[in-house]
Amino acid sequence: MILKRHDVALGFGLLPLTHHSFFQPCHCNQKGKETSSDAFKSNKPLMVIHHLEDCQYSQALKKVFAQNKEIQEMAQNNFIMLNLMHETTDKNLSPDGQYVPRIMFVDPSLTVRADLTGKYSNRLYTYEPQDLPVLIENMKKALKLIQSEL
Repeated sequence: MILKRHDVALGFGLLPLTHHSFFQPCHCNQKGKETSSDAFKSNKPLMVIHHLEDCQYSQALKKVFAQNKEIQEMAQNNFIMLNLMHETTDKNLSPDGQYVPRIMFVDPSLTVRADLTGKYSNRLYTYEPQDLPVLIENMKKALKLIQSEL
């Protein structure tokens, strides 16, 4: 399975989608894990959250993310959540640098949505606790894009 960001390919293969308290769990297959190939069959956008347990910024975002009912409802019902809790050396998973937290949206056509970013020009995919309205808007845009492009 290949995820593309412009002309860059991301190789996810059959990564298990992990479940963590950062977001609500999604539906699982018979083995209790949903794979990335299963996820894209659902025609839901993938929301990739890259964070670290010992990062104060990740923890701050996690707290407000978990408390926001609108985000939780959309995450549970409308998105496939991929939780990455370790830094990666794959530059395709960090197109503008290795920082956390990073949130990227991937549509069912396997395209990383470079048009759905946060408000910081030096860290395009980061969101801070006060940026929840921007994140909510991007989640809604991701859902609208799916409806209009499929």
